[in-house]
Amino acid sequence: MLENFSGATRVYFIIGHPIAQVKSPYGMTRLFEENGKDAIMVPVDILPDDVPEFVTLASRLLNCDGICITVPHKFAVVPHCRTMSKTTKVLGSANVMRRNADHSWHGDMFDGPGHVGAMRKNGARLEGQRSLLIGAGGAGSAIGLALLDAGVRELAVHDTDARRRDALIAKLDGAHRGKVIAGSSNPAGFDTVSNASPAGMKPGDGSPFDIGGLKSATFVSDVVTKPALTPLIEAARRIGCQTSTGIEMFEAETSLMLDFWLETAA
Repeated sequence: MLENFSGATRVYFIIGHPIAQVKSPYGMTRLFEENGKDAIMVPVDILPDDVPEFVTLASRLLNCDGICITVPHKFAVVPHCRTMSKTTKVLGSANVMRRNADHSWHGDMFDGPGHVGAMRKNGARLEGQRSLLIGAGGAGSAIGLALLDAGVRELAVHDTDARRRDALIAKLDGAHRGKVIAGSSNPAGFDTVSNASPAGMKPGDGSPFDIGGLKSATFVSDVVTKPALTPLIEAARRIGCQTSTGIEMFEAETSLMLDFWLETAA
């Protein structure tokens, strides 16, 4: 990898805080090279207050073609996007940006399709199911919309911040009327449970929901990529649940990101 790295190499950034847990710098750089693009992805650890200044600076970097966005900046970048996908318009969040022809930014959000893609790959059936979503932040917002788009009949949303939960419910209800309700940390009675919170990222983190309510028939998915097998996924597997991991979500999402940046998607 990086055999052609030079002054002509195009630069993509991934911004977040913290940033050490992300897999994209290696994964996307490898994919760029495998697809004949001389480009590299560079991680940037940046505080929320500095995001507007960073995007302004990136706009002036003539060899910067795109930005990937992770927690907690997915909402903050949207005002800097002159154009955006329908998903980003609905949710007000983005996790990828690319240059328009006039050098402005176009935003999109692939957390949802990536998460749902990983679930389906691992055997999840979503049509007509009851789903519980834990976490109403940037990733959770996208995952909630993607689950509804995939055909779940009811989506319950739980977040420790009730105002954030209610704001997401209102957004999703606008797109899927009557299918979204407020949930709790009890997964009993749900066919799928998706953790879109950062719980499990740090040693000693508690479970994002009550493991005691899980049944072996429940499908459990997680967004956390480090550790690769979170305590939640390990506990779910001990119960006999089918699962999908944050790493598997990342792998599904990188393919979508590559198409977005190479503009090869249909």
